[in-house]
Amino acid sequence: MSKLIFGCGYLGQRVARRWLDAGDEVYVTTRSEARGADFAQQGFKTIIADVTQPRTLRRLPDAGTVLFAVGHDRGSGQSIQEVYSRGLRNVLDALAPNTCRLIYISTTGVYGPGDGGWVDENTSPDPQRDGGRASLAAEQVLANHSLGSGSVILRLAGIYGPGRIPFLNELRSGRMIAAPASGWLNLIHVDDAAAVVAAADELPPFENDPLLYCVSDGAPVARGEFYAEVARQIRTQSPQFCEPEPNSPRARRAEANRRVNNARMLADLHVTLTYRDFRAGLSAILGT
Repeated sequence: MSKLIFGCGYLGQRVARRWLDAGDEVYVTTRSEARGADFAQQGFKTIIADVTQPRTLRRLPDAGTVLFAVGHDRGSGQSIQEVYSRGLRNVLDALAPNTCRLIYISTTGVYGPGDGGWVDENTSPDPQRDGGRASLAAEQVLANHSLGSGSVILRLAGIYGPGRIPFLNELRSGRMIAAPASGWLNLIHVDDAAAVVAAADELPPFENDPLLYCVSDGAPVARGEFYAEVARQIRTQSPQFCEPEPNSPRARRAEANRRVNNARMLADLHVTLTYRDFRAGLSAILGT
């Protein structure tokens, strides 16, 4: 079956590779001719397209499954709303009506601060940052579109993996981490996130509103504990924290003090996580 991916980045490339290795025909989109050539060398069928430019979406291939995992390039000059909600609407309007399933990569940033409590799929959204607001708006676009029936929304916790451990350079150099030591982190290893996407694709067909899943390893960790473990694994001094600049993106992220429940994901998608907590994931990344 053909697959079509919008947003073939850190997560999307791993999903694309899983599908290609499984024998699927995989189309990937990119705005860059050079990147498209690289994708073609990897065995993917490349489409030069921009989700904010409907004219570039006129000749999309028929695909049984479409993954929308587009990130926001701050240097593009486009707002995050243009990329997420309007971009998704442009894609939905351009897809063939016989598309079986669209999987939308959302974020647990759609929830409110949380005050240290647990959130799940039944928790009312209350996004406090632009990314969460734009993601929630995109979810609503999907729910209201004719292709929303039978689709899946995955609200991902913080993705980490090879090449993506925040503040690693600061820890190695002994510099302070501009974040509070307190507060919960919710995480999912990128390889496990890719496995969840693949599992969502395998769900039996259904005709209801989009299914919604919170995607995390289910083992929230205090920020200070996480970075202490990173420091231990790279054999450097314990982390030192300082308050980030008020109203900065780091400060706003630190306000999201909640814990994400992944019970529905495990029960419905039957995913066996390779990295069930941050220690296992960090060990695999850092080679300890």
